[in-house]
Amino acid sequence: MLCTIAAVDFGTKYLAARRLLPQGLPHEVFGDWVRFTLVRNPGAAFGLHLGSQSRWIFMALTIVALVILGFLYTSTRRGDAMRSMALAMVCGGAIGNLIDRITSRVGVVDFIDIGFGDSRWPTFNVADMAVSIGAFVLAWVLWGEDAETQAAGAPTPVPVSADTRELS
Repeated sequence: MLCTIAAVDFGTKYLAARRLLPQGLPHEVFGDWVRFTLVRNPGAAFGLHLGSQSRWIFMALTIVALVILGFLYTSTRRGDAMRSMALAMVCGGAIGNLIDRITSRVGVVDFIDIGFGDSRWPTFNVADMAVSIGAFVLAWVLWGEDAETQAAGAPTPVPVSADTRELS
């Protein structure tokens, strides 16, 4: 799944960069609600930009995140498909955007543009969708694992018998 996401992201960005010119010109897909608009994002999600070093900072943060996600994967129980799928989605998306940052000085290609009229969601790409959905599923899985751990480790209430009450 990781390779599929990275490949689909790479292919769609390649097509967007060549067919959606000029940059910034919307191409309607489903009316005004879904459009393809080529933009280059030198920062991160929601236009987060850290100045002239954004590219390098986000590359380093992505590599750190991939290492942490790799450790999470090695601690995943065999057969835990949901956790494995979530990690693959986040890693595939992170690798997709990392490839873009490495190969382009002008920023990550974003092209999916949804909204109504002037009320638009920030333009995004396939990698962003994979990271967002995978992160949500991973948080849900980890939350469930934490709840199971707490339930297994919680002390079992001891029934109070008549004999016990007399001793205290």
